[in-house]
Amino acid sequence: MRRLSRRKALTLVRELDAFPKVSDSYVETSASGGTVSLIAFAAMALLAILEFFVYRDTWMKYEYEVDKDFSSKLRINIDITVAMKCQHVGADILDLAETMITSSGLQYEPVIFELTPQQRLWQRTLLLIQNRLREEHALQEVLYKSLLKGGPTALPPREDASMEPLDACRIHGHVYVNKVAGNLHITVGKPIHHPQGHAHIAAFVSHNTYNFSHRIDHLSFGEAIPGIINPLDGTEKITYNHNQMFQYFITVVPTRLNTYKISADTHQFSVTERERVINHAAGSHGVSGVFIKYDTSSLMVTVSEQHMPLWQFLVRLCGIIGGIFSTTGMLHGLVGFCFDVICCRLKRGVYRPRDDVQLHNQTNNLNNHQTPLVADDVPQE
Repeated sequence: MRRLSRRKALTLVRELDAFPKVSDSYVETSASGGTVSLIAFAAMALLAILEFFVYRDTWMKYEYEVDKDFSSKLRINIDITVAMKCQHVGADILDLAETMITSSGLQYEPVIFELTPQQRLWQRTLLLIQNRLREEHALQEVLYKSLLKGGPTALPPREDASMEPLDACRIHGHVYVNKVAGNLHITVGKPIHHPQGHAHIAAFVSHNTYNFSHRIDHLSFGEAIPGIINPLDGTEKITYNHNQMFQYFITVVPTRLNTYKISADTHQFSVTERERVINHAAGSHGVSGVFIKYDTSSLMVTVSEQHMPLWQFLVRLCGIIGGIFSTTGMLHGLVGFCFDVICCRLKRGVYRPRDDVQLHNQTNNLNNHQTPLVADDVPQE
């Protein structure tokens, strides 16, 4: 009984064979078929290799949702150099409700405003990358993928000690603020806090020393991530007027970054800028300084790195191989059919009439068996 059941199972399996074996004696080969086969195999190999590179690559997926985190603090990373001495300038942040004034966390460091050749080269390279990012937005995904490979974007230190006077002030550090609109301003005098608001003591600063030429080496929001280039990094503004106001209007978008190398909560931002000369007589009122006004967006962007799954790669690979095999077979059959139609109309090849073929063969045989005349056989007169 077991043997009978096994034989029935084998017979059933053989009947279900979807790949019948054809004897070699029933297979007809041709030079055209071999040529098409070589072309098909070459195309399969090329497309399979290209598909493998696509499988190895990753892409960034963007998802948008409402930012429900309104109670946490927003971190602001600052590294700005102003062409004035540190005792003459002050920086603080005032939020929209004017309930928080902070300058704690910021450090004032006397430096030289003019850059060294190495630092100038760094700045030009950074500005070139900024211009390319504005033109090619897809480059931002490359920065996201290669975060840890990218070097720090901070200004490199001076390679030698210079004897030039320290004519500028570097304001750097980070502060935590509420997630509401605010204003980071750098102006003349040190900030002081009082119940009615805030003020800057600038009574002992000469007006001729006002110079708000500045360089933004780094400005970002959220967690500091190496390799990320922000829109204002490397910005430099030079002015020769003592009453100059520089304004930057920033919209901050919370961003959650998830890649195969890092997971972090950072922030992207867009910026527009404006500058004007303070002239009260001409109706241009205001205060000289650098003002960075920021506002947070209600939407949060989740950027995640995606990879093609293995099963999808195998399905695409099978589709490439099967599609090329079927397509080339149909093309080869279509070309053969067209060739047969043309030969049938022109009566060429196997479609030549049999009488013509027999006459042609007899002529060839006669030419092959005809013997040449010899000189001795020629009759003499």
